Amino acid sequence: MSLQREPAMTVERGGLSALEIAQGVTGQKISALGVTEATLARIAKHNPVLNAFTDVTADRARARARAIDAAVAAGQNAGPLAGVPFAVKNLFDVQGLSTRAGSKINRDLKPSPRDAALIQRMEAAGAVLVGALNMGEYAYDFTGENVHDGASRNPHDVTRMTGGSSGGSGSAVGGDLVPLALGSDTNGSIRVPASFCGTFGLKPTYGRLSRAGSFPFVFSFDHLGPFARSVSDLALAYDVMQGPDPDDAACTTRPAEPVTPLLAQDIGGLRIAIAGGHFQNSVFPEATEAVARVAKALGTTRTVEIPEAARARAAAYVITTSEGASLHLDRLRKRPNDFDPAVRDRLLAGAMIPAPLIDRAQKFRRWYRARALEMFQSVDVIIAPATPCVAPKIGQVTFVLDGVELPVRANIGIHTQPISFIGLPVVAVPVPLEPLPIGVQIIAAPWREDIALRVAFALERAGVASAPSPRGF
Repeated sequence: MSLQREPAMTVERGGLSALEIAQGVTGQKISALGVTEATLARIAKHNPVLNAFTDVTADRARARARAIDAAVAAGQNAGPLAGVPFAVKNLFDVQGLSTRAGSKINRDLKPSPRDAALIQRMEAAGAVLVGALNMGEYAYDFTGENVHDGASRNPHDVTRMTGGSSGGSGSAVGGDLVPLALGSDTNGSIRVPASFCGTFGLKPTYGRLSRAGSFPFVFSFDHLGPFARSVSDLALAYDVMQGPDPDDAACTTRPAEPVTPLLAQDIGGLRIAIAGGHFQNSVFPEATEAVARVAKALGTTRTVEIPEAARARAAAYVITTSEGASLHLDRLRKRPNDFDPAVRDRLLAGAMIPAPLIDRAQKFRRWYRARALEMFQSVDVIIAPATPCVAPKIGQVTFVLDGVELPVRANIGIHTQPISFIGLPVVAVPVPLEPLPIGVQIIAAPWREDIALRVAFALERAGVASAPSPRGF
């Protein structure tokens, strides 16, 4: 699509990447306001089907876009994301909105007096916030089905799940409503929607990006990160959000380490392996096919087994439910009937886990992290399925895996939980299989997002990983 002044974008499809929008706005080939208006029009047209947005901040977006256009006209630097529309999972504080975190209860909160730290950093780089996105209640969800706001819908087949809990983020980017969105990932809530909705997603190292101004779920697991339709856009958003923040106790020491200039570096010297054992079991053929395509493109047949990954997943469940229950005890006592029953019951179960079992899970976590770090002495990158299957149908309760009927909700994150359990950085890359895409995890050692993004970029250039155009609506 040419970067003509107006109209820059069509209502039907966004068409332009974040990088192209920023270059067009900075070069005055398109206007930030024109991009914003076209984005708002697409949201108005398609969100009734996708149900990705819960709030649209149209007036704010227009005011911000006008300010960017004025800055550009005055010869000022409007930032690397000048005029780029983005949206955020509704657990991010947005000034003037109640931070609902996918719940009914939080709608009674007063409007937030300020934006979350990452929203501030995105807007400081020139981006334009256009709204807040649907999510699973209190982020305790892998399906994208919210009982209060309705299910977010998959842009490649609206009868199917987006995955969760950042389902609206996956749907909005996969559906090309916005080029960038922010989500959170505790046990897989960026990587699962990225896999189902055919987008790139980054779960950074635990503590890399500030969580200040976001509603928590499990403090010792929670990560925030971006979704995008290209690796370049993903890296660009990630770079502008980096940097320590004294308001997040986990994000106080690591300096910003920009990766965008490194994306095209040769990956030939990297030691790349395929995750075996747990990660090759309990998968549908499409997940096996996606990993095989990625492995072939990267020229690797080497397999490594992440030790005790299945046990790590079990320990992650123990810590998730107990820590999450502790956060919500007062709400569980006072307003139990205002929870999604499935979320409420899991939290109640977590409140009853004996302390010795929690202690045992935490001790195992330390052991498991040490073994994983040892493994990265001999490998640089591990590839693994992001989900065991393509997106299930909305409302689907079970699937048959390895001849066993299993609950869908509990098993979608079977391959993501052992990784976020110890905070490793991961890029989820979409492999555009027919008829639906599926994701593959590119896993690196702590603080080596640059390596994971370089491998993802190489896969994108090779045509193995790409965000397919939405076709379900």
